[in-house]
Amino acid sequence: MANEVKDVNTSPASGAVDVGTAADVDEMMKKFDRESNTRHWTGTPKKIIRYLLSAFTVFMVYMNMFAVWDERIRRCLFMGFIFILVFLMYPAKKGDSRENHIPWYDWILMIVGAGSFFYYVVNFRTIVDHATRISELEVALGILGILILVECCRRVVGLPIICVASCFVIYAFATSTPITYKVLRRIIYNLFYTTTGVIGTPVGVCSTFIVLFIVFGAFLEATGISDFFIQCANALAGWATGGPAKVAVISSALCGMVSGSSVGNTVTTGSITIPLMKKTGYPGEFAGAVEAASSTGGQIMPPIMGAAAFLMAEYCDVPYSAIVVRAILPAFLYFGGIFLMVHFRAKRLGLKGLPREELPKFKNLVKKIYLLIPLVALVYMIIAGYTMAFSAIVATVLSIAVSMINKENRMTPSRFVDALENGGKNTLSVAVACAMAGIIAGVVTMTGLGQIFITAIVGVAGNTLIIALFLTMLCCILLGMGVPTTANYVIMATTCAPILINGMGMNVIAANMFVFYFGIVADITPPVALAAYAGAAIAKSNPMKTAFNASRLAIAAFIVPYIFAFNNAMLFIDTNVFEVVQVCLTSCVGMFGIAAGIEGYMLKDMNPVQRVLSVLGGLMLIYPGTITDVCGVLVVVLVGVWQQVQKKKAAAV
Repeated sequence: MANEVKDVNTSPASGAVDVGTAADVDEMMKKFDRESNTRHWTGTPKKIIRYLLSAFTVFMVYMNMFAVWDERIRRCLFMGFIFILVFLMYPAKKGDSRENHIPWYDWILMIVGAGSFFYYVVNFRTIVDHATRISELEVALGILGILILVECCRRVVGLPIICVASCFVIYAFATSTPITYKVLRRIIYNLFYTTTGVIGTPVGVCSTFIVLFIVFGAFLEATGISDFFIQCANALAGWATGGPAKVAVISSALCGMVSGSSVGNTVTTGSITIPLMKKTGYPGEFAGAVEAASSTGGQIMPPIMGAAAFLMAEYCDVPYSAIVVRAILPAFLYFGGIFLMVHFRAKRLGLKGLPREELPKFKNLVKKIYLLIPLVALVYMIIAGYTMAFSAIVATVLSIAVSMINKENRMTPSRFVDALENGGKNTLSVAVACAMAGIIAGVVTMTGLGQIFITAIVGVAGNTLIIALFLTMLCCILLGMGVPTTANYVIMATTCAPILINGMGMNVIAANMFVFYFGIVADITPPVALAAYAGAAIAKSNPMKTAFNASRLAIAAFIVPYIFAFNNAMLFIDTNVFEVVQVCLTSCVGMFGIAAGIEGYMLKDMNPVQRVLSVLGGLMLIYPGTITDVCGVLVVVLVGVWQQVQKKKAAAV
């Protein structure tokens, strides 16, 4: 989803605190984030682009609700329009500030790129009948379509995923030597004209479920629900120790359900929470890191999960509701871990909360509870068995309806078009990333590369699950570096998940959830840490220090996957109530011990021995088993008692 830069709120929350402006954030994002680098349109051309994006959104709603075309026609139409809009929105170079200008070569790329997909639509039946015997013209159009897709990806998403996809395509040719025209035709046919390549499952899901939920998110944002979530978080935790940081965690978790964008969340909620954190006394690097780590958690937060939940349902062949339900406890632990760490940091630094009289009153917030109706209705309809497309559209209509209640966010014609425009714009990066991921998935299917991965890692790990999990984790982090959430998951699902499923016999959902978790940490892990860089721009802190702080705060993202990999009870798989309660309690205690050890504070400042013991006790609670659970609890309790004794002695002195 688009990482739209909004105005940074520096007053009155920030006071005299040195925080970044909207211009600072914009400059940082244009430096590191390709999606933020758009053309400069003004006047009539701006209006034309605005209405084209809106028309695209309306067309996608129509296509999903009423059109009965073949799936390949739908996907090709979708990608053709995506190509047109990408070249209208994104220049070839960063910092191109020429007003109302598209160079001649971009017009050519737009026409040829979109034309390659529209040719498929017009000649669909002929191409299907030819199968692998496609004509020379069709081979040429397939090559051009793929190359122009790469250029679109460079402009909108960035180079990392291009590098990954290029390696896979090179492998496809390398395993098909000697390279003849027949080999070239076969590869192009598989990558461009079948549903295992560019127009594969990722684009199929994007053109149906994902685009509709992106539109829903755009309309829900227009109702003012993000501000409502932030106010609720302030009322709940703003008064507590280190209140602003806890507000950042809670509000980012809630807003993440809507946006599914780590960078977008960081900019939106961070513009309010980061100045508050700095005003309270948190260092800039820590304030930016809290917001970045919390916002990244939006990608694992049900019900949207960065749009990856829809893809996961397809790859796991289970209902969408099954993915959402199973993601609840891991997400709770992730945010719980961050919450504990900001609490211990606040205690160690002696930071207080905000005065209650400065915080929103619950009685006033209750009056806006109607803003939750679209979300509640969405979840209910999906669980009740309605299609995701129908549920998303009904929820969108409800978001328009609830906006009419509040005159401040009432859906006027202008705001309606704004939401349509944002929905169309936010779809571009996701669609391009999904198409590139389709190339990777196509190569894996065509060459059997997945089996090679399985054989290699299982051969090293033997029958030891922990080794296989660790090696798979490294693969996920490497392959997912700098790749957007949706494409990231596709890469993981096609390359890494089969290692655990087929090689180690791991549950399908657990394996897919494991690789997904380790794929998304790139947003806060150096050197590619866009969310952390956005937080640093607002906090006016060192970007790399902010990224390292965010990685440390998000330690739960590295731990929780191992918990549910060893104990599927956390995902409600083949379990009972007792086992679920047990894994929740032990995991919470374990996260408590790890957070305290990392921050160096439990009841008071911890010495090195206490920190090591606290972390070790927490880690023991991760591995399922009565002995490890008992030992882990005893170690954490021992450290707590030790701390209590020291605290009493210090008080007596």
